[in-house]
Formats: sequence, C-alpha cells, structure tokens
Amino acid sequence: MKEGRINLYSDTQTRPTPAMRQAMIEAEVGDEQHGLDPGVNRLCERVAALLGQETAVFLPSGTMCNEIAMLVHCRPGDEIYAHRIAHIVNYEAGGVAVFAGAQVHALEGERGIFSVDALCAALRRKNRYEPRSCLVEIEQTAQGGGGAVWSLDEILAVAEVAKARDLRLHMDGARLFNAAVAAGVPARQFAAPFDSVWIDLTKGLGCPVGAVLAGSARFIDEAWRWKQRMGGAMRQAGMLAAAGLYALDHHIDRLAEDHENARRLGEIIAQCEGVRLVFEPIETNLVFVDVSRAGVSPRDVRLRLEERSINVGGYSETLIRAATHLDVGRAQVEEAGAAFVETVRSIQRANRE
Repeated sequence: MKEGRINLYSDTQTRPTPAMRQAMIEAEVGDEQHGLDPGVNRLCERVAALLGQETAVFLPSGTMCNEIAMLVHCRPGDEIYAHRIAHIVNYEAGGVAVFAGAQVHALEGERGIFSVDALCAALRRKNRYEPRSCLVEIEQTAQGGGGAVWSLDEILAVAEVAKARDLRLHMDGARLFNAAVAAGVPARQFAAPFDSVWIDLTKGLGCPVGAVLAGSARFIDEAWRWKQRMGGAMRQAGMLAAAGLYALDHHIDRLAEDHENARRLGEIIAQCEGVRLVFEPIETNLVFVDVSRAGVSPRDVRLRLEERSINVGGYSETLIRAATHLDVGRAQVEEAGAAFVETVRSIQRANRE
C-alpha cells in the first residue's frame, strides 16, 4: 500500500498530533519494568480507574493484551467462547492455540454480537470427556460486525450466565471508547462485569504505540510474568505513556466526530449503483461496503483510489472497509466519498464498453 493524503485504511493509521508530540517530548522517563517510570504508572492508574478495575499494565499492543489474558485465564485444553468473527479467532495468527493451548468455541450472532441463548446452547457439560469451559470473550465494538456496539443489557445478560457457570469474562476493548461515546454509557459500566479488559491507544485515541490491560491485582501480577516472558517490558516508556495520557484527556469525546463522519461517508457511497452498505445503521467509525453487485472488485477500487491518494481496505473478495479517525476531517470524507463514487462509476462504464 502506498499511503495517500486521505488514509481510511484503518484507524490504526493515525499520527500523533503536534500537541501529543510535545507531551511526549516533555515526558519524564524511568525503567517501567521496575515501576520507576512515572508516566507509565500514571497511565496504568488512570486506565484502571476509568475501567473500574484494581490495577493495569502497559503493553506494546492490543494483540499482546488478548494473548496474555488468555494465558492467565486458561490452561491447555480449555475452551473459550467467542464470536465467530472475533479478533482472537481471525486476526491473531492462532495465538490462542499457540500460547495458551486453548481452543475457541465460535458462536454465531448478528454483527459480531452473540446472544445469551447462543452461549447457553454452547456451554459444555462438566465431565472429563469434553474440554473444560473456561472463558467468555466479547469484542467491544465488534469490528467484524461493522463496529457494532454491545449494549449494556446484552453484556450484563451474558455476564450473568458466565458467572453462574463459574466462567471468567474478558473484554477485547480495542474500541471500547467508541462504544462508550456512541452509546452514552461510561466505559467503566461496560467494563464492570469483566475479569480482564483492555483499551487500545493506537486506534481512535491516536497514539503511536501501546495498549493497557486491566484487572485485579492478582490477574495483573500474572500478566506481568507473561509480559516478561514475551519480551514486553519497555524500559523508559514514559514518552509513549505521555501520548496515552494526552489522548485520554483530549481524544475520547471527539470520537463522536469520527462516528458522524463515518455515517456521512456511508451516505455518499450508498448513492452508487450496485453498492450496498453491509451494516446499517453505521454505529461507530467503521464503514463496510459490498461491491459485488456493482460489477467491480474491491482490489480495483482500492488501487484506483490509491492513485488518487486515498486509502481504503480490501476486506474480502466482495467487501471494502473504511475507518474514520482523527486524521480525516469532514472535508476529506466528502472528497473520499465523491472519489469512491466516481471510481466505481468509471469502472462500470469501462466494463460496459
């Protein structure tokens, strides 16, 4: 991919703002492995408080948060309940099996959100012939479901069943703040039932590196052991923590702009003949577009837009994904949407000739 002026490939493409960079330059630093980095300590305390958890640990990536959580919660041979399109199932290179030795029981449900009934139907009996049911995992927002938001009632219902069966709960909160802003529900309420939960700093919050995993003191103590084993200690990480602290102060409420821009992008794109928005309504910052009936391929559209200095993601053989974020304003959304429509129509004309 050649990066363009308007990068809608993913919200991970954000750059630190000038003010964030300045905060990073001015940051105090120390060896975070020994608890000596004041910025990292403040970041972990802040995230734990925001999520209603006892404590937290700063990690290089959200994938490491998920994998470490699985390692702490599960033993080899255990079974995890998650949606079929969850990140841990499809985008972590089989890490759950490689590291934790666990297997995932994939559940169905609309837009990446499974129901209590689906969970209950999948739960194992307690006998030595079947895997031991261990953990229930949800992704907030559900990326593969178009950034759909788990409602608080849905989460509480799943949590009630899990607790009754003595199962632990883990939230992949990569876009938790998107959900909180969209639903008007504090992140702390969404996170309250979970034994572990993490937030990504590099998506809508716009930081260059990092994620924060939160849970009980006992859980985080074990998470630190795995962080050490996996090479996750970051030494003088205060500059990265400063970016996270700045983002928590300045970049949460503005996520509403990304959601509005995503809806506007969808409105423009939907004008194109044969193009269909896959997930409606657009709840947060992700726009999925099916071009199969338009007679064009995602690859052709992506490459032609790239020539116009616009990036989108080719999600599958029929789907395109666009993600709005703080580096893409309304004017750029209007330009990208118009370019998308022009590109599809141009390909359609060429195909008819």
